Amino acid sequence: MVDHLAYTEINTQRIGAVEACFGTAGQPLAIPGRVLVGEGILTKECRKKPKPRIFFLFSDILVYGTIVINKVKYSCQHIIPLEDVTTELLPDSEDMRNRWLLKTSKKSFVVCAASFTERQEWISHIKECSDRLMEKTGRRPSFKHAAPWIPDRATDICMRCTHTKFTTLTRRHHCRNCGFVVCQDCSRNKFVILALSSKPLRVCNLCHRKLMSEKLAEEQERKRALELDREIPGFDPSSEDDSENDEEKTNNFPSNEDFYSSSWSAFHA
Repeated sequence: MVDHLAYTEINTQRIGAVEACFGTAGQPLAIPGRVLVGEGILTKECRKKPKPRIFFLFSDILVYGTIVINKVKYSCQHIIPLEDVTTELLPDSEDMRNRWLLKTSKKSFVVCAASFTERQEWISHIKECSDRLMEKTGRRPSFKHAAPWIPDRATDICMRCTHTKFTTLTRRHHCRNCGFVVCQDCSRNKFVILALSSKPLRVCNLCHRKLMSEKLAEEQERKRALELDREIPGFDPSSEDDSENDEEKTNNFPSNEDFYSSSWSAFHA
């Protein structure tokens, strides 16, 4: 179906209609060979409360945005490469049914469909388009994903210290590494998470210790590798000599010498 629609007039018109709805604030979506596979409204679990969002599945990207006037005007366009998308089924909650998780390297979030069938169709079509894209391009899927943010309404207390109660004056904060809702005292540190941003981001104390430990281990590993490179002498072709004396010395080398032997988890994770 994708190959059949790739260069048809109807596909061009549909993509053009989506571009028109996002207006000049959105990025151009029409490129040769791209196909608009499907579209629909999904409820996105946002920080404050669930909100409807419009989603468009293309043959190589997933696009979503805020609905201003349905089929007329959309805003806040987000574009996600399909090779960066992974889906995961989630159980129903008290206020959201047919939930599933969209995981990407920069942002992961929960959405819910209007029905069980619609959820299955979204997940299967995303997987089919993603598999087809990677088979065509030879790219590999992304295995590192950003943690989804826990909604504010999910807890009234800090999910790390478990004793600070959130009020009008005591604000909630989110750790950018684990997504937990934490208090200010439990999230005073910042760390550069290159997959998310080149700027230091707020992280909880537990994640900060973990990230600093990983960083230190990586630095020590690089240091050991550099020291090992300095210890190994470079190969000098001029040092080779095919003389009989050298051959005799080589034959005297001991034969028995081994020359090369030298989610949501518990609050307190």
